[in-house]
Amino acid sequence: MNSRIVKCTYPCPDTNHDFIHPKFNGNPDNISIVIISESPPVERKNYYYESDKGSFFLTTQIAFDDAGVHIDSYNDLTESGIYLTTAIKCSKINYLVSSKSIKECAFRYLEKEIICFNNLKVIMCMGDFAIKAVNYIFKNKYNIYPIKQGSTYKIRKEQHTYNNIRFLPSYTQTGDSFNLEQSKRKMIAEDIKVALEIVRSFQDRTCQ
Repeated sequence: MNSRIVKCTYPCPDTNHDFIHPKFNGNPDNISIVIISESPPVERKNYYYESDKGSFFLTTQIAFDDAGVHIDSYNDLTESGIYLTTAIKCSKINYLVSSKSIKECAFRYLEKEIICFNNLKVIMCMGDFAIKAVNYIFKNKYNIYPIKQGSTYKIRKEQHTYNNIRFLPSYTQTGDSFNLEQSKRKMIAEDIKVALEIVRSFQDRTCQ
């Protein structure tokens, strides 16, 4: 698995138009967890699946270590049934991106990414962009917001489930803010543990 650049013609005023997203070339039926963070980094080398030395991998590795699971490579995650992507596909110009840009990217690209995973058990929404994008997709497709509206710290402990998929609203494990707020880092680890436990429970029921 690596990443690919596609020319996007949608005129987002709040992104750098440096489109990039993962190119999945494995068996989609093996993926049970999709982790969606907010946006790509400005430097492509730091993006998902580009390098195990890139910043996106290193902070994701720390987040999994915090959850009690050590990973040495992206391949470790893929073999565990975990796929990583971002809600929007271009890096941000400033800190925020408009709801219109998030919605457009969700409908054009993110929906196509996640719809091919037939055995999906958990969608982890790491940050507000991801929460909005996933809610837009499911509202448009099924007329339902799978994730309740509200502050993440208030709703993350609640169960958000639709069509046998558990949706976990959390905080982004990529970007400069990851190591700044230890309370959020702790919650990210807790949410990763929950995601892994959900998949294990499905596997246990299948084996019975």
